[in-house]
Amino acid sequence: MSNFCLDGTMNYKETLQYLYAQTPMFQQKGTSAYKEGLDNTFFLDEYFNHPHQNYKTIHVGGTNGKGSTSHLLASVLQCTGYKVGLYTSPHLKDFRERIRVNGEMIPEQRVVDFVSQHKQMIEQRCLSFFELTTALAFLYFAEKEVDVAIVEVGLGGRLDCTNVIRPELSIITNVSFDHVSILGDTLEKIATEKSGIIKKNTPVLIGECQNDSIKQVFVEKAKSENAPICFAQDYETLDFLCELRGVYQEKNKHTVMVAFTLLLQLGFEISDAALRDGFLQVTERTGLKGRWQELSSLPRVVCDTGHNEAGIREVVKQIEKEHFDTLRIVFGMVSDKDISSVLALLPRDAVYYFTKAQIPRALSEEDLKKKAEKYALKGECFASVEEALFQAKSDASVNDLIFVGGSNFVVAEII
Repeated sequence: MSNFCLDGTMNYKETLQYLYAQTPMFQQKGTSAYKEGLDNTFFLDEYFNHPHQNYKTIHVGGTNGKGSTSHLLASVLQCTGYKVGLYTSPHLKDFRERIRVNGEMIPEQRVVDFVSQHKQMIEQRCLSFFELTTALAFLYFAEKEVDVAIVEVGLGGRLDCTNVIRPELSIITNVSFDHVSILGDTLEKIATEKSGIIKKNTPVLIGECQNDSIKQVFVEKAKSENAPICFAQDYETLDFLCELRGVYQEKNKHTVMVAFTLLLQLGFEISDAALRDGFLQVTERTGLKGRWQELSSLPRVVCDTGHNEAGIREVVKQIEKEHFDTLRIVFGMVSDKDISSVLALLPRDAVYYFTKAQIPRALSEEDLKKKAEKYALKGECFASVEEALFQAKSDASVNDLIFVGGSNFVVAEII
């Protein structure tokens, strides 16, 4: 089957197929797709003439919450009247979710044109998927003449290809265990990698700091860069209602409120009205999905993209606050996560529907069930998320709660 249209060019679907085949994608393949070092990043930055220097940036790193934090920042800035670029990862349904301007996804044709124009370079440089996507985002934001771009770190910080930017403010939401084979097997090692986004003479905000040893990592790095450092826990903020549900969003909300306190000092204009509207309209303005998102009622079906130990702990806290007759959990994970730590947190009084997303990294539903049984989690296996959810709905009464999660990819298949 040809990869090209009649005129010799690829359409959008074929362009994505080419990208996935040509450039290894971490979300699909895991650590085999991870490329250490910034050689390609610096090459691309030079090749495209440093597009990120044409607008202000805010850099958002951390283990959990950086997506929600980035979307909240973008929503409030949009309400203020700024033209806002938003670069996040991974996407749930459409690649274009990663690159938005004032909430609008990058056009399909712009993606096609970018790949077509630079196809020879892409193949010669052996770029990773994320390296290329980051270059496209920075270039597109310059073309659209954004005032400011919110840039979410892909993985880690120090060696992440977003780390070429020189932001107005760096934010690190928190540090917990994830990607330990790449970032390190202690929280201090992970914090060191996250602290890599702290830049010379650039203020940094730490959203949550679990202990003094992690705090010391950030303090020392900030001192070495002469970067003013702030900890969100040291600030009191106003309380605005937020559209994003989930108890864990209170931490993200507080971090964002403190961030705007700092941005005001840096010359940004943000009103209380923009804060109020931005918090209440974040999904409409930025397209955020998958954060304690209610998909249907009677029975209630809720999904959440939390997928590591800290993320699942927050999800379980939220479940404990809900009211239901029977809890039914449609659950799948990728094979390279700390599966045992996650399973140990899950409620034992739920009915489980073990499944897998349709990606190479997915842990098989049979293996997941065997691991779950060691933690007294009982349920049946289903070959697809769709089948698992269908069965959970069939089994449920109107007062039951069905939760779908364990992986971004599980959530993506039912949104």
